[in-house]
Amino acid sequence: MGKFIVLLLLVAVLSIGGIIWFDYLGVIDAKQTPPISWIYGWFFGDDARSQPRTLPDEVLNLDSERLAVLLEAHELRKMEMDTKEQDIDYRFNEIMQIVQELEERQKALDDRENSLIGQATDAENKDRNIEESARFLTGMPPERAVGIMAEMDDQDLIDVLRKTEELAKARGASSIVPYWLSLMDPKRAAELQRKMAARPHSL
Repeated sequence: MGKFIVLLLLVAVLSIGGIIWFDYLGVIDAKQTPPISWIYGWFFGDDARSQPRTLPDEVLNLDSERLAVLLEAHELRKMEMDTKEQDIDYRFNEIMQIVQELEERQKALDDRENSLIGQATDAENKDRNIEESARFLTGMPPERAVGIMAEMDDQDLIDVLRKTEELAKARGASSIVPYWLSLMDPKRAAELQRKMAARPHSL
């Protein structure tokens, strides 16, 4: 009979020790259940360690932690994507600014090229007109030609006289310009000769 009682006490002690150990490991929560709660109260008082209570329909803590980790990773990924998007927008704006500057420079170059082409065309047309005037005046009687020259501007007339000399030289003939000058008003003839000597050749 004595051995039986001792065995019962041993089983009880081992059972209570096992419950306390599992409770310490967090497998079960036995601190709120008598008589374990009384033992905890005797040894630890009101500061006994207790696991957090969960509602009956609450998801297991491990699933909650896993979900929290996934949400945190998603948030970090979203922040990283936002940062990359901002960097891409910044670089895109820089590239668009460079493209705009290049377009403006290209437009300026095109305008300059068109202006030079226009000037060259105008100069070519002017030279052609001067040559036609020189050939026209050379082909008519000198007195009539001098009468037309009297109505021309000095610079235009100088251009025609020089072109006439150039054409005569190209043909290997004598220039009629000196004869024209001799038929003009002496003062204007002298002024034209002075300007032709002082100013460089122009178109």
